[in-house]
Amino acid sequence: MQVEVKFEDLGLRPYKETWDYQEKLLKKNTDAKSALRLLDNSTAPVDIDPYQTSNHLLFVEHTPVYTLGKSGDASHVLISEEDRNRKGIDYFHINRGGDITFHGPGQLVGYPVLDLEKFKTDLGWYLRGLEEVIILTMAEYGLKGERSPGETGVWLDPSVKGRERKIGALGIKCSRWITMHGFAFNINTDLSYFTFIVPCGIQNKEVTSLQKELGREVPMEEVKIKMKNNFEKVFGCSLKG
Repeated sequence: MQVEVKFEDLGLRPYKETWDYQEKLLKKNTDAKSALRLLDNSTAPVDIDPYQTSNHLLFVEHTPVYTLGKSGDASHVLISEEDRNRKGIDYFHINRGGDITFHGPGQLVGYPVLDLEKFKTDLGWYLRGLEEVIILTMAEYGLKGERSPGETGVWLDPSVKGRERKIGALGIKCSRWITMHGFAFNINTDLSYFTFIVPCGIQNKEVTSLQKELGREVPMEEVKIKMKNNFEKVFGCSLKG
C-alpha cells in the first residue's frame, strides 16, 4: 500500500515564513510520536487516530535569501551585511545540515516533511532518493545529472576537472525520523547571487541551472509536474492535493 503524502504549492514566499511552517509540521509529528509511546505504555482503550503522523511535500520559490547550515562556515558568505541589505537579500543561520546556499525566484525548493518510519529509516537512502528525483527530472530534458563522490547534491560532469557544475543542492534535518528542509533545484535562477558566497562550502566549482544548460527559459509549472511524478516514483508514495 502506498504512503499518502499531502502536497502543497506555496508559491513565492519569504524564507522565514516557510521555515516556521515546516517547524510546525515537524512538531505536530514528533508530538504524535510521543503520544503514541505513552499509549504503548497504557492499558486504557484510546482512539489513536489523532496521534498518527502525517507526510507532506511542500514546493516553494523564495524571495532572495542565503541560508547557512548549523555547522556551516560563516566565512563562506562573501558579501557584507550592508551590501546584502542593499540588494534585498535575507540571511538565516538554520538547523539543517550543509553549508551556505542561496534560494530565490526561479529556483524550485522542495521541503518533504516525512515520517521515515513509514518509508525506510536510513538517511543515506533518503538523501540519495532526493537526488534521484532531480536526476530523473533532468533526464526528461536530455541532461545527465550525476552524483559527486563525497558530496551531496546533483551535478553535471562531476568527474571532469574544471567542468563540474552543481544544479541541485540538498540539506536536511531529521528528528525522531521526521524530516524537514530538503532540496533546491535551479531552474531559471539568477545565478549571479551565487557569486557572493562559496556555494555549499565547495571552492572552485560552478553552479548552473536548467535555463543555462538548455539555453532557454523552462516553464516552472512543467518542472513541478515532472518532479511530483518522479517523487512518487522514487519514494513509492501517492501525492494528494
